[in-house]
Amino acid sequence: MTTFEDATETVAAANERAAHTLPFADDTDLADAERGFIAALAPGVVTGSDGNVVWDNDSYAFLEGPCPPTVNPSLWRQSGLVAKQGLFEVSERVYQVRGLDLSNMTLIEGETGVIVIDPLISAETAAAGLALYREHRGDRPVTAVIYTHSHIDHFGGVKGVTTAEDVAAGRCPILAPVGFVEHAVEENVYAGTAMARRAAYMYGAALPRGPRGGVGAGLGQTTSTGTPTLIMPTVYVSSTGQAETVDGVRIEFQMTPGTEAPSEMNFYFPDLRALCMAENATHTLHNLLTLRGALVRDPHVWSKYLTESINLYASKSDVLFASHHWPTWGTERLTEFLSLQRDLYGYLHDQTLRRINQGHTGIEIAEEIELPPALANAWHTRGYYGSVSHNVKAIYQRYMGWFDGNPAHLWEHPPVESAKRHVEFMGGSAEVLRRARESFAAGDFRWVAQVVNYVIFAEPGNAEAKALQADTFEQLGYGAENGTWRNFYLTGAYELRNGPVGTPTTSAAPDIAAALTVEQVFDAVSLRIDGPRAWSARIVIDWRVTDEDLVHRTQLSNGLLVHFDLDGESTGADATFTLTRPVLLGVLVGGADIAKAIGDGTIVAEGDVAKLAELAGYLDAPDPDFAIVTPD
Repeated sequence: MTTFEDATETVAAANERAAHTLPFADDTDLADAERGFIAALAPGVVTGSDGNVVWDNDSYAFLEGPCPPTVNPSLWRQSGLVAKQGLFEVSERVYQVRGLDLSNMTLIEGETGVIVIDPLISAETAAAGLALYREHRGDRPVTAVIYTHSHIDHFGGVKGVTTAEDVAAGRCPILAPVGFVEHAVEENVYAGTAMARRAAYMYGAALPRGPRGGVGAGLGQTTSTGTPTLIMPTVYVSSTGQAETVDGVRIEFQMTPGTEAPSEMNFYFPDLRALCMAENATHTLHNLLTLRGALVRDPHVWSKYLTESINLYASKSDVLFASHHWPTWGTERLTEFLSLQRDLYGYLHDQTLRRINQGHTGIEIAEEIELPPALANAWHTRGYYGSVSHNVKAIYQRYMGWFDGNPAHLWEHPPVESAKRHVEFMGGSAEVLRRARESFAAGDFRWVAQVVNYVIFAEPGNAEAKALQADTFEQLGYGAENGTWRNFYLTGAYELRNGPVGTPTTSAAPDIAAALTVEQVFDAVSLRIDGPRAWSARIVIDWRVTDEDLVHRTQLSNGLLVHFDLDGESTGADATFTLTRPVLLGVLVGGADIAKAIGDGTIVAEGDVAKLAELAGYLDAPDPDFAIVTPD
């Protein structure tokens, strides 16, 4: 395995300048990140049942040293704060476990037990966090779980803190915003393979830890690699102002759909004067479009919901906490914090649209936009996770789409064919690489990355080009303030030198697949139809789902699998299968043997059963190891 190189003089000098221009004398965040510390998990390592390490916070111990030239000093500071691990007292009856996964787990002490907010990604890390809490606060039962929103780092560890049996028995209600299940399942199933593969780049989970490798992702250090789980909510929150009392604790909710997640909510504890902001106000500029891929978020409504949070709760709160980073204490301070966060998203939205209406494209606006001094000089508005650059491009995409209006960009060649022509026009690969090395020496790494990419896509076997591109990505990563940019660049360099890292984390876990509705099951199947191979196929199958008392028809024609519930009599089908929803999930999503299920009577088949095998023959398999920095 090849090793990472040193920072060039260009990058080292840029990082040195940042160290002298940013407000490092302000150490308020350090005091806040350490406030209320009770104890750390020692060692800070969590393993799975098979003995494999799923989380290792101790691997970030190097962050306690001085910042090296290979890391942007602002990111080094942020990573050192985020890596602080352990159990913390936020305020009376409010505790947080931080540094045991990408997200925080918050625990609210009720009359008889403890309410868990956002139980991390993996059951293993959530269980370790709960055990740490119980070691110092007593063996309190978990009397409720709250999912703030539909991203996996806020529900995946739920089976590490409670059981499906306790939830079903009513001993542990699970509260979530309306729409939670639909969005959680769709994100992790529909485009889950592609998102998970790109998440390997975004979070740098496969990168070696150290000053030349993974130092963190800005929002948290990285993602745990344990067992993601899901237990369905039992109480849905649907409107702002909705109040619930859970284990004697009064909670008032604020719905915030379309902000950081399509299904998300903040909430206020009036008796504790504590405000939970979910992931809508953290110590970073967040993503409007994540680098792993997602629906573009709406900064306009995000800003408006933060105004609503201020007006509803700020003056009544003594502490603000979120599902990432550290809390903010004091009514005046938390009001200012929310106000600056509000202004950040609103400013980016309004100024991007102003420039759009003057004819500027997303990439042009991203290059020229500047934040007001009050925002630029606040640590919590800096782009450690989202960035001004890619957020501005996301706003452009939200309103204007992929096309910038220039006809020259309307029908360009795809990457490989375009690359071949670029390299030919530039005088061949040898000339491109010669000139690229000159640009590398001059510190113009952005240009080197662009032109050497042409050579790699035109000549995938060109080892010299791959080596130069790896060196280039490395320098771009060393200079990045944004944690996810650094991880993308360094993972790209790693793969060019060592081969693909694959997908370290799993998004389509069995519990998530089990939450699919019948409609979503067939949505997922339809996304795998190889359209051209199925152009001339005509297949109609009815699925009688007995435990849901419905008949769902799938109809393949013109390469499209259409599906819908039948309202009337089921006629005209090539085949009919009678089964329960769990069996349907097992054979269509879980890989169970359908022939065996028919043979033992679990599925009752009528008609031309061979039509199902024909339909299955048109399905493509997703590829969790697809190429990113090379054409294949």
